[in-house]
Amino acid sequence: MSTSISNPRVYAPGGDVTAQATAAITARRFVAISGNRTADGNLAVAPAAAGARTFGVAKHDANNGELVGVARDGVVKVTAGAAIAAGADVEVGTAGRVITATSGKVVGYAVTAATNNSDAEIALL
Repeated sequence: MSTSISNPRVYAPGGDVTAQATAAITARRFVAISGNRTADGNLAVAPAAAGARTFGVAKHDANNGELVGVARDGVVKVTAGAAIAAGADVEVGTAGRVITATSGKVVGYAVTAATNNSDAEIALL
């Protein structure tokens, strides 16, 4: 019997949140709070600005006004905006992609190395 678990998270209160997109959102990219709750009572999110604080990572694509799942903790796949070394602190680059931290807000660290436009496995802070 194998003891490996491919996806150990079954339910994580507050770890995964549903929000409403206030702009087009691309999966596996960082999002940030973009305003107060929407008229429907959902949290409002949009792509995160480079170097800024984030709310989490979009779990799927969403158009403006659509609901989007946001991963807020654990290790998640994020599209890299440049080469990243395993173990490096990371920040948000352009278009919500992840890059090696230089002067922006550190949002996590790379669990694995990644090349530009590939998936980086990031431990969120």
